[in-house]
Amino acid sequence: MRAVEREEFIVPDTTRQLSNAKLPTKWGEFRALGFERRVGEKVETAVALVMGDLSQGTPLVRIHSECLTGDVFGSQRCDCGEQFETAMQAIADEGSGLLIYERQEGRGIGLMAKLQAYELQDQGMDTVEANQHLGYAVDARDYVLPAEILLALNVCRVRLMTNNPKKVEAVEKAGVKVEERMACEVKPGKHDIFYLKTKKQKMGHHLTLV
Repeated sequence: MRAVEREEFIVPDTTRQLSNAKLPTKWGEFRALGFERRVGEKVETAVALVMGDLSQGTPLVRIHSECLTGDVFGSQRCDCGEQFETAMQAIADEGSGLLIYERQEGRGIGLMAKLQAYELQDQGMDTVEANQHLGYAVDARDYVLPAEILLALNVCRVRLMTNNPKKVEAVEKAGVKVEERMACEVKPGKHDIFYLKTKKQKMGHHLTLV
Protein backbone atom coordinates (compact mmCIF):
# COMPACT_ATOMS: atom_id res chain seq x y z
CA MET A 1 0.00 0.00 0.00
CA ARG A 2 1.33 3.45 -0.88
CA ALA A 3 2.39 5.48 2.11
CA VAL A 4 0.18 8.52 2.75
CA GLU A 5 1.75 11.48 4.51
CA ARG A 6 -0.28 13.62 6.94
CA GLU A 7 1.47 16.09 9.26
CA GLU A 8 4.73 14.14 9.49
CA PHE A 9 2.84 10.85 9.95
CA ILE A 10 3.45 8.10 7.39
CA VAL A 11 1.38 4.96 7.02
CA PRO A 12 4.05 2.26 7.37
CA ASP A 13 4.52 -0.61 4.94
CA THR A 14 3.52 -2.99 7.75
CA THR A 15 -0.10 -1.87 7.31
CA ARG A 16 -1.86 -2.91 4.14
CA GLN A 17 -5.31 -3.23 2.64
CA LEU A 18 -6.21 -6.80 1.72
CA SER A 19 -9.75 -6.56 0.37
CA ASN A 20 -12.52 -4.28 -0.91
CA ALA A 21 -15.97 -5.86 -1.28
CA LYS A 22 -19.61 -4.79 -1.35
CA LEU A 23 -21.46 -5.34 1.91
CA PRO A 24 -25.22 -4.77 1.76
CA THR A 25 -26.65 -4.31 5.26
CA LYS A 26 -29.97 -3.36 6.82
CA TRP A 27 -28.61 0.20 6.97
CA GLY A 28 -27.67 0.29 3.28
CA GLU A 29 -24.71 -0.70 1.15
CA PHE A 30 -21.19 -0.35 2.47
CA ARG A 31 -17.78 -1.30 1.15
CA ALA A 32 -15.96 -3.71 3.48
CA LEU A 33 -12.24 -3.00 3.38
CA GLY A 34 -10.01 -5.47 5.20
CA PHE A 35 -6.75 -4.23 6.71
CA GLU A 36 -3.91 -5.88 8.57
CA ARG A 37 -0.92 -4.56 10.49
CA ARG A 38 2.13 -6.65 11.29
CA VAL A 39 4.21 -5.84 14.35
CA GLY A 40 6.90 -8.49 14.70
CA GLU A 41 5.08 -11.81 14.97
CA LYS A 42 1.80 -10.13 15.88
CA VAL A 43 -0.85 -9.53 13.23
CA GLU A 44 -3.70 -7.08 13.91
CA THR A 45 -6.77 -6.92 11.68
CA ALA A 46 -9.64 -4.49 11.26
CA VAL A 47 -12.52 -3.93 8.87
CA ALA A 48 -13.37 -0.48 7.55
CA LEU A 49 -17.04 -0.17 6.57
CA VAL A 50 -17.29 2.72 4.13
CA MET A 51 -20.45 4.35 2.81
CA GLY A 52 -20.44 7.05 0.17
CA ASP A 53 -17.69 9.50 -0.72
CA LEU A 54 -15.35 10.25 2.19
CA SER A 55 -13.74 13.15 0.34
CA GLN A 56 -16.84 15.31 0.57
CA GLY A 57 -16.78 17.42 3.71
CA THR A 58 -15.66 16.03 7.06
CA PRO A 59 -16.76 12.39 7.32
CA LEU A 60 -18.58 10.88 10.27
CA VAL A 61 -16.34 8.19 11.80
CA ARG A 62 -16.79 5.58 14.49
CA ILE A 63 -13.92 3.40 15.77
CA HIS A 64 -15.67 0.40 17.30
CA SER A 65 -13.91 -2.28 19.32
CA GLU A 66 -15.16 -5.82 18.78
CA CYS A 67 -17.60 -7.06 21.44
CA LEU A 68 -18.92 -10.53 20.66
CA THR A 69 -21.24 -10.58 23.66
CA GLY A 70 -22.78 -7.19 22.90
CA ASP A 71 -22.57 -6.98 19.10
CA VAL A 72 -23.65 -10.57 18.36
CA PHE A 73 -25.30 -12.04 21.46
CA GLY A 74 -27.17 -8.86 22.40
CA SER A 75 -25.72 -8.70 25.91
CA GLN A 76 -27.13 -5.94 28.08
CA ARG A 77 -24.10 -5.91 30.38
CA CYS A 78 -22.55 -3.23 28.16
CA ASP A 79 -23.59 -0.59 25.64
CA CYS A 80 -21.45 -1.90 22.76
CA GLY A 81 -24.13 -3.47 20.58
CA GLU A 82 -26.37 -0.42 20.81
CA GLN A 83 -23.44 1.88 20.10
CA PHE A 84 -22.63 -0.10 16.97
CA GLU A 85 -26.20 0.14 15.71
CA THR A 86 -26.42 3.83 16.60
CA ALA A 87 -23.26 4.59 14.62
CA MET A 88 -24.31 2.57 11.60
CA GLN A 89 -27.68 4.31 11.54
CA ALA A 90 -26.05 7.74 11.86
CA ILE A 91 -23.76 7.01 8.91
CA ALA A 92 -26.71 5.75 6.88
CA ASP A 93 -28.74 8.88 7.72
CA GLU A 94 -25.94 11.06 6.36
CA GLY A 95 -25.41 8.83 3.34
CA SER A 96 -21.67 8.63 3.92
CA GLY A 97 -19.16 7.84 6.64
CA LEU A 98 -16.89 5.20 8.01
CA LEU A 99 -17.00 2.64 10.82
CA ILE A 100 -13.72 0.91 11.67
CA TYR A 101 -14.35 -2.40 13.43
CA GLU A 102 -11.25 -3.22 15.42
CA ARG A 103 -10.50 -6.70 16.76
CA GLN A 104 -9.79 -5.76 20.39
CA GLU A 105 -12.29 -7.77 22.41
CA GLY A 106 -12.78 -6.83 26.04
CA ARG A 107 -10.82 -3.56 25.83
CA GLY A 108 -7.92 -5.57 24.47
CA ILE A 109 -7.76 -8.48 26.92
CA GLY A 110 -9.54 -11.06 24.74
CA LEU A 111 -12.81 -12.94 24.96
CA MET A 112 -11.92 -15.58 27.57
CA ALA A 113 -10.38 -13.01 29.91
CA LYS A 114 -13.43 -10.80 29.45
CA LEU A 115 -15.70 -13.65 30.48
CA GLN A 116 -13.52 -14.23 33.54
CA ALA A 117 -13.87 -10.52 34.32
CA TYR A 118 -17.64 -10.90 34.00
CA GLU A 119 -17.53 -13.66 36.60
CA LEU A 120 -15.68 -11.36 39.00
CA GLN A 121 -18.23 -8.63 38.31
CA ASP A 122 -20.96 -11.10 39.26
CA GLN A 123 -19.19 -11.28 42.62
CA GLY A 124 -19.30 -7.51 43.12
CA MET A 125 -16.27 -6.05 41.38
CA ASP A 126 -16.62 -3.31 38.80
CA THR A 127 -15.13 -3.60 35.29
CA VAL A 128 -11.94 -1.77 36.30
CA GLU A 129 -11.36 -3.81 39.46
CA ALA A 130 -12.00 -7.08 37.59
CA ASN A 131 -9.38 -6.36 34.93
CA GLN A 132 -6.83 -5.37 37.54
CA HIS A 133 -7.57 -8.45 39.67
CA LEU A 134 -6.82 -10.63 36.62
CA GLY A 135 -3.54 -8.79 36.05
CA TYR A 136 -4.64 -6.82 33.00
CA ALA A 137 -4.61 -3.13 32.23
CA VAL A 138 -7.87 -1.28 32.76
CA ASP A 139 -7.85 -0.57 29.00
CA ALA A 140 -5.28 -2.50 26.95
CA ARG A 141 -6.35 -1.15 23.56
CA ASP A 142 -4.38 1.02 21.20
CA TYR A 143 -5.69 2.85 18.17
CA VAL A 144 -2.66 2.76 15.88
CA LEU A 145 -4.28 0.58 13.22
CA PRO A 146 -7.52 2.62 12.98
CA ALA A 147 -5.47 5.81 12.65
CA GLU A 148 -3.38 4.24 9.91
CA ILE A 149 -6.55 3.14 8.12
CA LEU A 150 -7.87 6.70 8.16
CA LEU A 151 -4.63 8.01 6.69
CA ALA A 152 -4.54 5.25 4.09
CA LEU A 153 -8.02 6.32 2.99
CA ASN A 154 -6.89 9.96 2.76
CA VAL A 155 -9.11 10.96 5.66
CA CYS A 156 -7.32 13.73 7.55
CA ARG A 157 -10.32 15.37 9.27
CA VAL A 158 -13.16 13.59 11.04
CA ARG A 159 -16.23 14.01 13.17
CA LEU A 160 -15.57 11.22 15.63
CA MET A 161 -18.43 9.36 17.30
CA THR A 162 -17.08 8.40 20.71
CA ASN A 163 -17.50 8.92 24.44
CA ASN A 164 -13.88 7.93 25.06
CA PRO A 165 -11.36 10.81 25.28
CA LYS A 166 -8.47 8.40 24.62
CA LYS A 167 -9.78 7.74 21.11
CA VAL A 168 -9.78 11.44 20.36
CA GLU A 169 -6.22 11.81 21.68
CA ALA A 170 -4.95 8.78 19.72
CA VAL A 171 -6.48 9.89 16.43
CA GLU A 172 -5.17 13.44 16.75
CA LYS A 173 -1.72 12.20 17.77
CA ALA A 174 -1.59 10.26 14.49
CA GLY A 175 -2.20 13.43 12.52
CA VAL A 176 -5.95 13.20 11.93
CA LYS A 177 -7.84 16.31 13.06
CA VAL A 178 -10.95 15.64 15.15
CA GLU A 179 -13.09 18.61 14.18
CA GLU A 180 -15.94 17.46 16.39
CA ARG A 181 -16.44 14.79 19.02
CA MET A 182 -19.96 13.46 18.65
CA ALA A 183 -21.54 11.53 21.50
CA CYS A 184 -22.33 7.88 20.95
CA GLU A 185 -24.40 7.37 24.09
CA VAL A 186 -27.36 5.08 24.54
CA LYS A 187 -29.94 5.02 27.30
CA PRO A 188 -28.61 3.07 30.30
CA GLY A 189 -30.50 0.01 31.50
CA LYS A 190 -30.63 -1.90 34.76
CA HIS A 191 -27.95 -4.37 33.61
CA ASP A 192 -25.35 -1.86 32.38
CA ILE A 193 -25.84 1.23 34.56
CA PHE A 194 -23.11 0.20 37.05
CA TYR A 195 -20.74 -0.52 34.15
CA LEU A 196 -21.45 2.86 32.57
CA LYS A 197 -21.03 4.71 35.87
CA THR A 198 -17.63 3.03 36.26
CA LYS A 199 -16.57 4.13 32.77
CA LYS A 200 -17.62 7.70 33.57
CA GLN A 201 -16.12 7.91 37.07
CA LYS A 202 -12.97 5.82 36.70
CA MET A 203 -12.15 6.01 32.96
CA GLY A 204 -13.23 9.55 32.17
CA HIS A 205 -15.78 8.72 29.48
CA HIS A 206 -18.11 11.53 28.45
CA LEU A 207 -21.48 10.15 29.61
CA THR A 208 -24.61 11.89 30.85
CA LEU A 209 -26.22 8.62 32.01
CA VAL A 210 -29.64 10.03 31.22
